Amino acid sequence: MIEWVHPGLIFILGALLIPVLKGRWKKIYLLLLPIAALIDLLYMSTSKGVFWRIPLLGYELVFGRVDQLSLVFGYVFTIAAFCMTLYALHVKEDGQHVSAFLYVGSTLGVVFAGDLFTLYLFWEVMAFSSLFLIWYRKTKASSEAGFRYIMVHIFGGICLLAGIILHVQNTGSIAFNSFNWGTGWGYLPSYLIFLGFIINAAVPPLHAWLADAYPEATVTGAVFLTAFTTKSAIYVLIRGFSGVEILIWLGAIMAVYGVIYAVLENDIRRLLAYHIISQVGYMVCGVGIGTWMAIDGSIAHAFCHILYKALLFMGAGVVIEMTGRSKFTELGGLYKYKYMPLTFWLYMIGAFSISGFPLFNGFVSKTMVVEASAMAELPIVWLLLEGASIGTFLHTGLKVPYLTWFGRRDKDKEPVVESKTEVVKEPPKNMFVAMGITAFLCVFIGVYPQALYGILPYPANYNPYTVSHIIAMSQLLLFTFVAFWLLRGMLHGTPTITLDTDWFYRVWGKKFIWFCEKPLISFADSIDEKVRRIADSFVWFSKNPPVASRIMMLTVSTVFLRPFNPNPLYTRYANDLEELRKLYPAEVHRLAIGSGVLLVLMFFILYLIIYLTYGVLWV
Repeated sequence: MIEWVHPGLIFILGALLIPVLKGRWKKIYLLLLPIAALIDLLYMSTSKGVFWRIPLLGYELVFGRVDQLSLVFGYVFTIAAFCMTLYALHVKEDGQHVSAFLYVGSTLGVVFAGDLFTLYLFWEVMAFSSLFLIWYRKTKASSEAGFRYIMVHIFGGICLLAGIILHVQNTGSIAFNSFNWGTGWGYLPSYLIFLGFIINAAVPPLHAWLADAYPEATVTGAVFLTAFTTKSAIYVLIRGFSGVEILIWLGAIMAVYGVIYAVLENDIRRLLAYHIISQVGYMVCGVGIGTWMAIDGSIAHAFCHILYKALLFMGAGVVIEMTGRSKFTELGGLYKYKYMPLTFWLYMIGAFSISGFPLFNGFVSKTMVVEASAMAELPIVWLLLEGASIGTFLHTGLKVPYLTWFGRRDKDKEPVVESKTEVVKEPPKNMFVAMGITAFLCVFIGVYPQALYGILPYPANYNPYTVSHIIAMSQLLLFTFVAFWLLRGMLHGTPTITLDTDWFYRVWGKKFIWFCEKPLISFADSIDEKVRRIADSFVWFSKNPPVASRIMMLTVSTVFLRPFNPNPLYTRYANDLEELRKLYPAEVHRLAIGSGVLLVLMFFILYLIIYLTYGVLWV
């Protein structure tokens, strides 16, 4: 007997009632759903196992696989959902709340799926529900970015589905467990499933959808997007591909790649989006290393990343909500304006966390992965991860706050606001409350890491607060700050367009669409016209086959005789042809019933003779 409700179902079914409720009751309801899901998860932790089994076509769907791995991700997803819902509480469009809750619910469905069919079902719901968080911004840029976003995820979904079908065909099982890995065509199902997973993890070169779409989402929708798609991908990679070596190098490249592209960005949310790619790289790398400590580090970093990245996007969202601007060239000097000091300091808690400052949650999770790479004797990987930490602090912890709150705007730009005590738009108070709760969690986990380590799947025999760790990280951050301070005069936003791998499907995708709409459609129309004419000819011929045959013979004869005109024979044929065309189909000759039956009988006897003569020989 199942004594608990699937937490994903709480969000999915709960989303259906959102349009019905109004006013204060709707806000209370929105906040109660994540709380109910979290309580449900805490109850589930007392009865681990496999639940919600449904037989289907000879297979068994498993909607509830409860173990420590799924529970950890379930905890952080529901906690994040509460903070993000509180942040978005002022949003009046029901569609945004419905999309967000479907997104959260489907992600929880992925986390607790025990079979590949259930996984795929929620995987696709997750992709399509998140799309509307982009489209609800209702701009041309968001519309185009959303279209590109869903096209990439449809491609990933097709790869995943193809891999699942081949896997089931080869093994006869739909259970979602670790996949075989090796070289050769025999591992094609694993390759396809792997490709579907890493697309959602935004692994280069399949990453550009993230930096393209997230900055174009609504202010609140972007906060939801930071948490679920990439982290659910980390979850399935842990389930299916732990210890696959290629993930080590893909993760290390991700960590550096995102930092490099962040250097070039002029948009606050696009810069933060590239740092999502960088931070997810640490998690991917940990999954590839595959040791207990590395896996724990990936999970812990996913947990912490969801919190501090949400806080960073919340801070950026407040800036956009208040000023209507997101470009560094249009911002600067905001600290002196009303509400901005509070926004700045809450943002900085997220910045300190992502940079790995001691006493913040990023320090207790990121260092686990870095230490695991050192213990696995991967010096190049260790160096890349440490280098990415420098870039993270340089951009997220220094560049963004400096150019947004203290830097100077371009001289030819209008001032953000006219008064030191007024803003373009006063932000709703719920946004600051949500930021405060998220900031508290970032600090709490940083100060008391055992609260996180105690729920990890493997024994986390790791102490981040050793003297060597603290000194090494402090030196790294201090020298980065000194270099930044000395060169701060050279820092300014540059209105540039960054080319990434999305260039290929932006440019060549448009050319392909043009080819489909113009030459290909024209060719198809011409073929269709020819086929239609052939079909019309058969219809015309069938109306009176004897007369039609005579018309065809006369037509051919007149064509051959025309060069010899005047010719009595040509004249007679031409007159007969004109007369038949006018009268066609004329009166159709019909056989008597007896003659028709006799003709059918003759055909049957002929078929029987052929069958008995040749068919028996073949047998």
